[in-house]
Amino acid sequence: MNVLVVESPAKAKTINKYLGPGYKVLASFGHIRDLPAKDGSVRPDEDFAMDWHVDERAQKRIKDIVDAVKTADKLILATDPDREGEAISWHVLEVLKQKKALGKASVERVTFNAITKNAVLEAIANPRQINGELVDAYLARRALDYLVGFTLSPVLWRKLPGARSAGRVQSVALRLVVDRELEIEKFKSDEYWTVDANVLAYGEDAAPTPFTARLTHLAGKKLDKLGIGNEADAKAAVDAIKSRKFTIGAVESKPVKRHPAPPFITSTLQQEASRKLGFSAKRTMQIAQHLYEGVDVGGETVGLITYMRTDGVTMDGSAIQEARAMAGERYGAKYVPHAPRQYTSKAKNAQEAHEAIRPTSFHRTPESVAKYLDAEQAKLYELIWKRAIASQMESAEMERTTVDVVSQDGQVTLRATGSVVLFDGFLTLYQEGHDDEADEDGNRLPRVAVGNPATIEKTLPEQHFTEPPPRYSEASLVRKLEELGIGRPSTYASILSVLRERAYVRLERGRFIPEDKGRIVTAFLTNFFTHYVEYDFTADLEEKLDEVSAGSLNWKKLLEDFWRDFSAAIGDTKDLKISQVIDALNEVIGPHIFPPQPDGTDPRVCPTCGTGKLSLKLGRFGSFVGCSNYPECRYTRQLGQTNGEGAAEPKVLGKFPGTEEDVSLRSGRFGPYVQLGEADKPKRAGLPKGTDATSVTLDYAVKLLSLPREVGIHPETQKPITANFGRFGPYVAHDGAYASLETPDDVFTIGLNHAVTILAEKKARGGRRGAEALKELGNTAEGVAIKVMKGRYGPYVTDGTTNATIPNGSDPNAVTLEQALTLIAERAAKGPSPKQKKKAEKAAKAAAKKAEAEAKKTAKPKAEAKKPAAKKKTVKKKAAPKKKSVKAAAE
Repeated sequence: MNVLVVESPAKAKTINKYLGPGYKVLASFGHIRDLPAKDGSVRPDEDFAMDWHVDERAQKRIKDIVDAVKTADKLILATDPDREGEAISWHVLEVLKQKKALGKASVERVTFNAITKNAVLEAIANPRQINGELVDAYLARRALDYLVGFTLSPVLWRKLPGARSAGRVQSVALRLVVDRELEIEKFKSDEYWTVDANVLAYGEDAAPTPFTARLTHLAGKKLDKLGIGNEADAKAAVDAIKSRKFTIGAVESKPVKRHPAPPFITSTLQQEASRKLGFSAKRTMQIAQHLYEGVDVGGETVGLITYMRTDGVTMDGSAIQEARAMAGERYGAKYVPHAPRQYTSKAKNAQEAHEAIRPTSFHRTPESVAKYLDAEQAKLYELIWKRAIASQMESAEMERTTVDVVSQDGQVTLRATGSVVLFDGFLTLYQEGHDDEADEDGNRLPRVAVGNPATIEKTLPEQHFTEPPPRYSEASLVRKLEELGIGRPSTYASILSVLRERAYVRLERGRFIPEDKGRIVTAFLTNFFTHYVEYDFTADLEEKLDEVSAGSLNWKKLLEDFWRDFSAAIGDTKDLKISQVIDALNEVIGPHIFPPQPDGTDPRVCPTCGTGKLSLKLGRFGSFVGCSNYPECRYTRQLGQTNGEGAAEPKVLGKFPGTEEDVSLRSGRFGPYVQLGEADKPKRAGLPKGTDATSVTLDYAVKLLSLPREVGIHPETQKPITANFGRFGPYVAHDGAYASLETPDDVFTIGLNHAVTILAEKKARGGRRGAEALKELGNTAEGVAIKVMKGRYGPYVTDGTTNATIPNGSDPNAVTLEQALTLIAERAAKGPSPKQKKKAEKAAKAAAKKAEAEAKKTAKPKAEAKKPAAKKKTVKKKAAPKKKSVKAAAE
């Protein structure tokens, strides 16, 4: 018997069908052990010794593997073909060695890029040993992340109360978002004008052909973008055009080819899925994981795509031939280039030279498998299939034409540009999306000759203002991280998720906006740990990790060099005073917290005492704004509020579609909201938590006022599923059942299949809305389990008896066992809360009542022997009822 270990049960189920009775396929469910979340798990002073803790949930899976291996002839480790997969195989083998469970079983490592029968059998026929360099790279990365997180985070907690933990890569990604926001805030818009003209040219055809040209030269000089800076200049330019006669001065037409993009890698898949399908990076990877692990297609479970965490852009030779054949079959021979296209990766040491993401068989067309997939899976599979086919198709051919219309004196030139597709090539199947870019293709220009007369029929001056750079979307942030060499394919989705989970950023209309908490953390790190949030430093560290995986750099040497400088930087903060932190933060983010007032008054003057100055303060639960005259003046306000919050007049956004009622933005006791009309009981909708009131548009307000939104009809119950906002955030509802949504945007975008899945997952958990365990920290000396829980009102730690709230702003995933025990002890010392006292009193009364009833039941025979005493007691206790009873008997 051979035992084969994979990561997921879905993969195990698929592979088990391929291998037959001679194999037992077991799943490790990902990593079976990790570094304990406490100090000392990585010890730099002991040559970076690392302690590994087996997850409690993994104990049963390890037992199953141990029991199977004891009687096995061979152990085959078949986890994913990347660093993480190599590390999981290493962990499994190390645990088996510690338990002395291997016996005489030989050990082999196999990888397959696709879960198909041929790929699995071929991999088993060509085994290898665990790659030590990849394991070293994993150990180095894990140690670095641990050392940064568990060394820097306590500094944040001490010097920046309310801040959550910091991460080696996440902090740099956060800085990108914050820096872009600072660019936007500092941006000063400039006015400029363009002048277009409707031109009528007499060309080779009999009839004159109209087209549009733009003014490019005035007074014989070329205009730059801001060359016409105001309306007066624009009018002067129009007059200059109207006062002259024009002819065709130059005509240039040249062929241009547009080549197809390579097949998807992890980052480009996340970007395209975001742009074209509206999927988050995390959701994209979840769907791709299902497609990779296996789907039941007509009674056969098969992986539909190759491995989805990769930097490689190459495809297997047989896959290339299959893609070319499919392109020729569908579109004809002219759409297939004479030779196969070959692509090379721009990334250094691309993810262990994996294949690109492609279908395992191009004959499984999107149409043929759609009935076996849900809507989201079908969309992503179609995107992957089309991109891979298009990568082996012929280039598109276009003709790009430029026509100059010049005044007879040569002082004024108008230029028209356009391009037309002569042969669509790969564009007939797939066109890559562009974030923040418009399609450059224009219209076909008329065929005209140099010297032909041209008439200016109409001039069209238009005012413009320069715009700041756009905020990052998920797609553009992933692209930027990739350009800078920060992070790796397997990390992008988690980086973006962590930033949102820590409330450092929020996502509005698909764009990242930094929260005040995120700004403060970034300001602190860039002031006191500048080197470690620099883009070049983080990218250089990634390159060194790649060198470790390539075997050209010792992983402990990398850690030694890093730790020497990093620990020194941490040591420098020991004497750092809170006042120094506040001064630095006030200087950096003061313009954001105290923006200039429209009336020119000082934004830092205290509105309560009138003499004190407002500044950033750091309290136990985070940052706030306070007065310098404290404690005489106790004015405070939360970040994000202004001195006159709530006093603003309603802002009319526009008319509700189809009515004459105004939609207005207002501020009330519980925050900003939108309102429809001015009736006695107008319809209102509060803004979702984290929404910037200044950015609310009419369209968004109409969406809020139109809630709840019907997502669709549930296929099983035929009852509607709705999406809305509630007391605890965004949710979907169906037939009395509720399930939370990840982001406010999901309320407006979630589809039927995703909603059905979320509701089903909630039902599988028992439909509970109560607390759920986020993390198990370990046991006390007495054996009591300490857990981090996600409760109705936020995260907390518990020993099963005492619940202690985790301070607002702290990362629940970064809480250590020691910190949890301290919080629990502090909470227990305070005694029970009023609510707990009331609950305890109620329980005590119920227990006493039950005990009294039991005592009466036991004492019943004795009571019968002393009837007079019992009767006297009864009459005294219920005199009125007894009197009424006697009277009734007499009657």
